[in-house]
Amino acid sequence: MGQKIAVYRKEHFNAAHRLHNPNLSDAENALIFGKCNYANYHGHNYELIVKVTGEIDPKTGYVIDLKILSDLINQFVIEKFDHKNLNLDTVEFKDLNPTAENIAVVIYNLLRDKLDKQYELKVVLYETERNYVEYPA
Repeated sequence: MGQKIAVYRKEHFNAAHRLHNPNLSDAENALIFGKCNYANYHGHNYELIVKVTGEIDPKTGYVIDLKILSDLINQFVIEKFDHKNLNLDTVEFKDLNPTAENIAVVIYNLLRDKLDKQYELKVVLYETERNYVEYPA
């Protein structure tokens, strides 16, 4: 068994959202989510980093072909979320508050079953330059 190494693919998408819990009053939502609760939504320029960890394939010298990883991310994440209103235009967030945390978990789940189980997967999502999440932690 060889040593594990990590490879990363960085992608970008733009999306609008509104943080809102329908089980709370308007006042509670405004208190908890502040500007992110504005009724007319707001947007972010998300930076997505997908980390795949595995052993180097002696045949190719790759952990995973990064072109294949890029194609998967584009097909199952970017095409689905880029230039969309996450609350209104996606099934994933129809009943799920599109926080950065929830977006990262959804992206992980969209990609996890597309990758061979031999790979470890981690998703890092930057909502702003200063605010980001990673899943799994």
